[in-house]
Amino acid sequence: MQLTPRQLLTQFTHMMQQDLFPLLEQVAGPLSKELKLLSSILALVPLERLIGTLRAGTGRPGKDRSAMATAFLAKTILNLPTTRSLLSRLKADEALRQFCGWASVKAIPHESKFSRAFAQFADIEMPQRLHEAVVLKTQEGRLIGHIARDSTAIPARERFAVTPEHKKQRQEKKREKQKQRELRQKALRNKTAIPRKKRVSKGSFDKKKAADRGSRIERQRKQKIEQMLSELPTQCDIGTKINSQGNKDSWRGYKAHIDVADGQIPISVVLTSASVHDSQAAIPLMTLSSQRVAYLYELSDSAYDAQQIDQQSRQLGHLPITALHGRRASKKATALFPAGTMPQLTLAQEERFKGRTMIERINARLKDEFGGNTLRVRGAKKVMAHLMFALTVDQWLRLSAPLVAKL
Repeated sequence: MQLTPRQLLTQFTHMMQQDLFPLLEQVAGPLSKELKLLSSILALVPLERLIGTLRAGTGRPGKDRSAMATAFLAKTILNLPTTRSLLSRLKADEALRQFCGWASVKAIPHESKFSRAFAQFADIEMPQRLHEAVVLKTQEGRLIGHIARDSTAIPARERFAVTPEHKKQRQEKKREKQKQRELRQKALRNKTAIPRKKRVSKGSFDKKKAADRGSRIERQRKQKIEQMLSELPTQCDIGTKINSQGNKDSWRGYKAHIDVADGQIPISVVLTSASVHDSQAAIPLMTLSSQRVAYLYELSDSAYDAQQIDQQSRQLGHLPITALHGRRASKKATALFPAGTMPQLTLAQEERFKGRTMIERINARLKDEFGGNTLRVRGAKKVMAHLMFALTVDQWLRLSAPLVAKL
């Protein structure tokens, strides 16, 4: 029986690039740049080891999830916006169809099956494990100079999860506005002074218990990575930030926090709600990155200027270089740092800090070239799976040529 190109990739992953591509071209014909990149990814980390094939004991045989995972990788490489466009490309491109593992057009699953398979990949975090495997494989034995840390907005097309507490707060605000409106109208009729607006209590908040519990950053220093990630909110909501022009931008969706190594290689990613501040994901990110690679410096903007974050970074064996926040220029900060003693970055640190711009290019590519601005999926798990597929492909775009030659 003649082997398909995908089966040849699994069998000959130990071959060098100059032997692998000609062998594939004998079966599938001339390979495009995208197919060579896809074959490089599959040769490095075979998907069968991560997800395997699902086979039922009775009834109809299960569909090959490895073939669908390969198709989703091809969707990211080809920058196809929807699954429907991926199906159209699979039906027209015979070489791509064979690489994914389908011998004929009739063997391609229906669009609904692709949707269910993607949901399953998101539940088992298959794209995250694929990305981690690529990082561990390619960065093993390398000492990284700098890790740049930042977040980027991920807009989504979904509604809020309105809870009973939110409904209650909305009703209270509506009643308060109505009461103030009636009081103003009454004051105008009686020609009396408008009463001052009373402060409304926003639920029961025990400051003493909150102080005993400590802030989230303080708790993260004593927690394991699983506990850190479980406390970070991931539901869709509204986020606001100040852009480079000094204006406020708001979006509905999520926020992706990313650690990037020298060479614009994504190392760790954490997805949170859009309203989560950047500093809340700093310690989880540095913990994940420290488990995967060895690095020296951490470069971050003023949003991460916190004493607890710096102390945790030094405890993990790194040297943080963080832009100073504007609050250090306040009267309270001036009292702590007398004139001439305000901490500043040295010339060497300022020169190293210029390398932080590499994460801005990663964010731009993620949103402009890999569909980060036009997501067609809903839910934190599916959004994270889509982003991790994109970051895995983006990383392999930079590393495939030198690393495949070592296989």
